[in-house]
Amino acid sequence: MTKLIKQLFASLVLLMTANTCLAGAGGDLTPAVQHDLNPRYISLLEGEALHKQGDVYFFDVNTLEIWAEGFIPGAVFFNVKSWRELLPKNKDAQMVFYCANRLCTASVVAAREVMKLGYTNVLQMPDGIYGWRMSGRPHEVP
Repeated sequence: MTKLIKQLFASLVLLMTANTCLAGAGGDLTPAVQHDLNPRYISLLEGEALHKQGDVYFFDVNTLEIWAEGFIPGAVFFNVKSWRELLPKNKDAQMVFYCANRLCTASVVAAREVMKLGYTNVLQMPDGIYGWRMSGRPHEVP
């Protein structure tokens, strides 16, 4: 019983002192970045339904090597310097961003940058192209 009380006390102390997250990356510790703009996350099933709908832009934010392995049919390769030119004129257009898988953050970063430009209907599919292909959904190769 005393072991349980000690663990509970230690947990409470940790919770009370963890009011700010700090990030250092080898340098001085600074508060971790918190983003005001976050895209809505969608599942593979939702992504597939949107893809079948047909009036949705899909943007692949992978490296060229992963793109060459396969991409969602009709998706646009987004990992270029001139990415702003790839965006639709209509800022309310529905757009889905994806990269490799849940460990990849490139599509979230891209989606946030697009949202900063005033686009309102920005979605992100965390399972990415690997989840898409592993689930047997159709894909294209260049």
